[in-house]
Amino acid sequence: MALSAETESHIYRALRTASGAAAHFVALGFTIFVAVLARPGSSLFSWHPVLMSLAFSFLMTEALLVFSPESSLLRSLSRKGRARCHWVLQLLALLCALLGFGLVILHKEQLGKAHLATRHGQAGLLAVLWAGLQCCGGVGLLYPKLLPRWPLAKLKLYHATSGLVGYLLGSASLLLGMCSLWFTATVTGGAWYLAVLCPVLTSLVIMNQVSNAYLYRKRIQP
Repeated sequence: MALSAETESHIYRALRTASGAAAHFVALGFTIFVAVLARPGSSLFSWHPVLMSLAFSFLMTEALLVFSPESSLLRSLSRKGRARCHWVLQLLALLCALLGFGLVILHKEQLGKAHLATRHGQAGLLAVLWAGLQCCGGVGLLYPKLLPRWPLAKLKLYHATSGLVGYLLGSASLLLGMCSLWFTATVTGGAWYLAVLCPVLTSLVIMNQVSNAYLYRKRIQP
């Protein structure tokens, strides 16, 4: 028996709501897991995984889900209010990423080790640089008069697309970090596979939520 279009729509929205809730939970849980694992303050390096997971797993996930019609925790706010919260969360994510990246450079310098010698380090640098450029691009959306020749709708599309790429770069950096000697020496077996699934799951949810949030906005605009 075929389902009606209305029933399919309700099921689809329910699934998106459930996946968004899972992304909130996983992003927070993964960050807490890394913090417990790293024990921040126990060494200079210990702050690096904590700050990077806080930036790319928790803060950036929450910043992108702010605009989701089903999964946003701030649906009661106006569009402008959610945009401000998104900007604040993204800025905090960038600051955490910059601090985490700077600390690991200092740590390697103290040990006399080469910088950016691994795929993880290279992906991390690219993700941090992309996040910085993305925040700069966001200024043009906050103050569209700075870019009068660019249609606002196109700026939003480019910013959303670029933000999704930046998020995936951050997730890739986290995945590569879980292949590092530090992580694999501490987390083994099934726990390692569960940890790896965390950024994979949030990335899939974010890709779906971002694309559908844009389509939703296009649909409701006159």
